[in-house]
Amino acid sequence: MGKENQTSVSEFLLLGFSNWPGHQALLFALFMCLYLTGLLGNLLILLAISSNHRLHKPMYFFLANLSLVDLCLPSATVPKMLVNIQTQTQSISYPGCLAQMYFCMMFADMDNFLLTVMAYDRYVAICHPLRYSTVMSQCLCASLVAIPWVIAILNPLLHTLMMAHLHFCSDNIIHHFFCDINSLLPLSCSDTSLNQLMVLVVVGLIFVVPTMCILASYSRIVSAVMKVPSARGKLKAFSTCGSHLALVILFYGAITGVYMSPASNHSTEKDSAASVIFMVVAPVLNPFIYSLRNSELKGALKNTLGQCKIFSQ
Repeated sequence: MGKENQTSVSEFLLLGFSNWPGHQALLFALFMCLYLTGLLGNLLILLAISSNHRLHKPMYFFLANLSLVDLCLPSATVPKMLVNIQTQTQSISYPGCLAQMYFCMMFADMDNFLLTVMAYDRYVAICHPLRYSTVMSQCLCASLVAIPWVIAILNPLLHTLMMAHLHFCSDNIIHHFFCDINSLLPLSCSDTSLNQLMVLVVVGLIFVVPTMCILASYSRIVSAVMKVPSARGKLKAFSTCGSHLALVILFYGAITGVYMSPASNHSTEKDSAASVIFMVVAPVLNPFIYSLRNSELKGALKNTLGQCKIFSQ
């Protein structure tokens, strides 16, 4: 079929949760609660770290950046989802879909990079404690955040520009709750082989390389901790990285379920559920996981909440 006989798509339909018609009110309430809880939790983390000079350390600097990303990642998808549920529509404009795809990829990439940087920070803290302040200098910390931000901005820009050159025919149904690149490519009536190759290579590298770095960091951490003579010392060493490890398992477990499992295991329900975990649930849990296991952060949060109460009176 020639392009002159093709219909240009001006909008897409997001059907991720439309197969639950009797539970739309419940879904709206659930996602609204998760979204607001995540916003409040991550804002409190940012306020606590910025207002407490004792938390101006590399670990909390990276955590503050993670909280910032966790504010933005759900904001790329949940507000539009809530509007669609409330208005009982599933539509999203073509430019809006590309913008959503861009920001989802950017913040997911940055989440991935920050978890890797935080693994390196824990490795230096546990394996080289006497050199920690020297190794984790302000210049290195700034570079470990700035360089990932540059990559996270440019990588989705490449995929978005390539997507913008594709032609979409009459098929505009996305069986997902947001505009995911893997859901958009099959809808195009253009040749998408180059796009698929770039997704496989670039996205694969962006997630595989950091995963290998995290595994290398934790293998050395475990090796160092096992040499500690006392059981109490081992427990204390592991507790310093337990929160981060929990986030890594949650994030990469969901990512693997969506993008790295065999195609035969994919389904709309499974992919949507896994995407909800790393795009909505994980950003909500991050501040709680860190604050519950960290006495310094808990104290700072109490002070921040106390100041908020004073200002509100």
